[in-house]
Amino acid sequence: MSADLPLLHTPLHALHLELGAKMVPFAGYAMPVQYPAGILAEHAACRQSAALFDVSHMGQVRLVGPDAAAALESLVPMDIAGLGLHRQRYAFFTNPSGGLLDDLMVTRRQDDLFLVVNAGCKDADIAHLRAQIGTRCEVIPEPDFALLALQGPAAVTALARLNDGVSALTFMAGGWFSLAGVQCFLTRSGYTGEDGFEISVPAAQAETLARSLLAQPEVKPCGLGARDTLRLEAGLCLYGHDIGPDTTPVEAGLTWAIQKLRRPGGERAGGYPGAERIGQQLAEGAPVKRVGLISTERMPVREGAEVFSQAGDRTGRVTSGTLSPNLKQPIAMAYVQAADAAPGTALQAEVRGKRVPMTVCAMPFQPHRYHRG
Repeated sequence: MSADLPLLHTPLHALHLELGAKMVPFAGYAMPVQYPAGILAEHAACRQSAALFDVSHMGQVRLVGPDAAAALESLVPMDIAGLGLHRQRYAFFTNPSGGLLDDLMVTRRQDDLFLVVNAGCKDADIAHLRAQIGTRCEVIPEPDFALLALQGPAAVTALARLNDGVSALTFMAGGWFSLAGVQCFLTRSGYTGEDGFEISVPAAQAETLARSLLAQPEVKPCGLGARDTLRLEAGLCLYGHDIGPDTTPVEAGLTWAIQKLRRPGGERAGGYPGAERIGQQLAEGAPVKRVGLISTERMPVREGAEVFSQAGDRTGRVTSGTLSPNLKQPIAMAYVQAADAAPGTALQAEVRGKRVPMTVCAMPFQPHRYHRG
């Protein structure tokens, strides 16, 4: 969105202001970065109890028609045709060089495939879908729906007071539920590493539902600041920072998302943009890899910091970094040369002219606590 255009508001804008949120521009929207309690308190609320995020800036899209699954498989290296009813899958659009155009969530519903795409990419994603598969299925954006994320170990307790049927869902499963008198589609998923739910709700009724959730004693409002520290502790990529059009899923460590039947030699191998390069990297490895870094020093290492080997050679660059609220240590994600990517490798990140010692470590930094049943 052009800088001279006014920021868009989500359906919860008035509620954010009422709650004292600090608002910032993000992907063309005015979004809450934090509330009066502050980012650390919000982060703790999500890890210990329950947090409510407004993520209505994300794009919601329906693909409708009998050929929708096969059509979508021509754009992503995932098994969409085999996705069960009300099951959800992480996916990504690829470009001809194997880079990532966006990552997204796909859920099979009774009459459509339901996609949630990133806010900054949604216009491009919709145009991409229409240009590439618009003759094979209907591509229907859903701008009249808001999206709320209720995350944390007590999220199910709070949400079950509105409809106890949600308790039966497991990770990456969804369904239609009436919540506070509002018909919603929700999935048991999220972007924090915690148990939780993402709730698609008609925009006109989003504030009603949000107030009902915030009335639950476990639930606190949370903004973009805590969302970023939470997802980084969980080792989850942020599009435009940790992944993008110049990174392949193999380099990004996302090959777990490519099902065997879509890989070389599989039943429905290839057939998507960049399949040849991705297949080659699956077989031979990638020259660079996304890794986790952790330091025993207190100096945070931020995006853009150059990373060096112990011998002093530049090996890569940090893509995300913070001082972990839970670990009380600096953590980061970076792309480094494959030779420097093994856990335990000692590296250095340059921060304001100083070399900060970092160690490659396995991710996530904070164990995932998804409810798998």
